Amino acid sequence: MAKSGARDSIVVGRYATALLDLAEEKGAIDAVSADLAKVEALASECTDFSRFLASPLIPKPQQTKFMDALAERGEFSPLVRNFIRVLIANGRLALLSAAAEQFSALRAERGGEIAVKVETARAMSDEQKEGVQAKMSAALGRTVRLETAVDPSIIGGMVITVGSTMIDDSVRRKLESLGSVLTKGSNQNAVQNLKEVG
Repeated sequence: MAKSGARDSIVVGRYATALLDLAEEKGAIDAVSADLAKVEALASECTDFSRFLASPLIPKPQQTKFMDALAERGEFSPLVRNFIRVLIANGRLALLSAAAEQFSALRAERGGEIAVKVETARAMSDEQKEGVQAKMSAALGRTVRLETAVDPSIIGGMVITVGSTMIDDSVRRKLESLGSVLTKGSNQNAVQNLKEVG
């Protein structure tokens, strides 16, 4: 599994780099970024769409038909439409979300910025986004390109990802940690009770 994950990461990097190079060449970086942001948002908010992307059982013609319709509805740029078709042709549609995320990170890096992804249980207001962006810029000492996503399962708080570093300050994590402590404490009490009985 680890080898497969590493291999996928390399492939994602190659696809994202190729798309960024082409977007720079065509002067279409902003358009491509906007389209990929739509894809990321949809994958984050719609479980059915995420499952569709990840499923190896859906035939390529069906994938193409659905994604073409999505691209038409979202008014995707020709570069992104062709990129999606290439992924489908190569059996790599499952990597679309990861490639979109990597594209943003590479773009930020080339521009002297750093991409910071913030996941919250509910969509942040523009004022909240500006506040988070300002704090992250001050903390990192660099211009921050803020990417936001909504994940109701984290309940509250936020999950911040900077490069390969993730800071999980969500209510979900705190509850999981509390549950782990309580379970551990219960086990210790049980062991102590057995010792006393013995």
